[in-house]
Amino acid sequence: QVQLVESGGGLVQAGGSLRLSCAASGSIFSINAMGWYRQAPGKQRELVAVISSGDSTNYADSVKGRFTISRDNAKNTVYLQMNSLKPEDTASYYCMVIVVVTTTRDSDDYWGQGTQVTVSS
Repeated sequence: QVQLVESGGGLVQAGGSLRLSCAASGSIFSINAMGWYRQAPGKQRELVAVISSGDSTNYADSVKGRFTISRDNAKNTVYLQMNSLKPEDTASYYCMVIVVVTTTRDSDDYWGQGTQVTVSS
């Protein structure tokens, strides 16, 4: 019913920047919260940043001041601008979107396929 397509990952040196994008499509009536999670090898998935439908944002302490989450409601897209990247930011990054689907008006969370971010020292 709902598909998420992520882009923007890659390899970057420490101190560099990357911008992740996640576009949602399908049977979308409305979108509530949108967020980014990450999972490093051998570690649990953790919340990186989330943005509400009212544009309130929340960040993990480890990324505050370096990462910025934003959304374009016209494009059903969420972004994550990552600056001053560190080797410990290396992980697979997943977008998550809470969607009210058109057919049933039920709310559910959908996940992207993941995009790899690798930061070299």
